[in-house]
Amino acid sequence: MITIKNKKNGPGLKSAVEEISGVDISVCFQCKKCSSGCPVAKLTKSRPSEIMRQLHLGAGNELLENDLVWMCASCETCSARCPMGIDVAAVIDALRRLALERGASKQKGNVSLFNRAFLKTVETFGRSYEIGMITAYKIGTMKLMNDTEKFPAMLKKGKIALLPPRGGDRKTVKRIFRKFKESKGAQA
Repeated sequence: MITIKNKKNGPGLKSAVEEISGVDISVCFQCKKCSSGCPVAKLTKSRPSEIMRQLHLGAGNELLENDLVWMCASCETCSARCPMGIDVAAVIDALRRLALERGASKQKGNVSLFNRAFLKTVETFGRSYEIGMITAYKIGTMKLMNDTEKFPAMLKKGKIALLPPRGGDRKTVKRIFRKFKESKGAQA
């Protein structure tokens, strides 16, 4: 059951999300294919289809506190499965952006730490570098020895590389990150 809190917090988030994401939320007809393919849906209180419905019904800032906003893996499975071509992942990204801009409380756990560690390795190496990402994450959590017993098996099976990746266009990736930082500075 979807519940919308009827608070006097101004207009809902729908127009702001549509403007940021470029998605017409009213096109969603609630087939729930986005939710059935979502790899994190079983770990969250809400599913992508519920977020879409809440936006359509005029949900306000309470939606920015939703755990799916922070747990979303941005895998875009939801967007790929949508028969109407709705970029559901862009909607979730827009909600995440609005949550940060409006100072919504961050979810418990280390999701934002993991995201920062991942993005820093992409910025530095032009691609994901697992050892660098794991190191940054472990230092951030101060749980340095958790799961270390799994490392030899992952290394043996070729699931993790000791050296950073050589492929990819590092210059292009660095330029993308630089332009993003410049655009954030211009907005402030």
